[in-house]
Amino acid sequence: MRKIKNPWRHREGYFCFGCCRDNEAGVKMDFYADAEKVVSYWRPQARYQGWIDTLHGGIQAVMLDEICAWAVLYRLNTTGVTSKMETRYRRPVSTCDRYLKLEAHVVAVRRNLVTIEATLFNSAGECCTQAVCTYFVFSEEKAAEMGYCGLELEPEEMDEAAVIKDLMGAVD
Repeated sequence: MRKIKNPWRHREGYFCFGCCRDNEAGVKMDFYADAEKVVSYWRPQARYQGWIDTLHGGIQAVMLDEICAWAVLYRLNTTGVTSKMETRYRRPVSTCDRYLKLEAHVVAVRRNLVTIEATLFNSAGECCTQAVCTYFVFSEEKAAEMGYCGLELEPEEMDEAAVIKDLMGAVD
């Protein structure tokens, strides 16, 4: 898999809760292109809990929505907005877990509506939360107006073990 470069990282005014590294309150997600899907690894933190040692469901939804947006970027080379999101919470997510893995892939494209499926797994590989998002995607012109200038991938391939090792060594 290869890391996806954030196309907004140098844009003035960019402060996304999901993927901006400079947003102290945000979840600061990174994304990787892996064949037909987008993958993200994230280290849970107590500051995002709902119940004791349990990741807040709203934070889970934010991360699933965010990875769906990046699946649209990666697979369709455009951007858009969430039109609908259905989320299914299957098991609690511990804020004490070593890391979480999220995956998303595009399942259908109908004109300017795209359906994406996303899953959040704990570090044991258990499915914890699933979402199906419908996105309204922008034309190339509108995406450019929104600051989207195309997607680039880092040149080097990474395996899951290397990404997790980097994540575990990262200091927020």
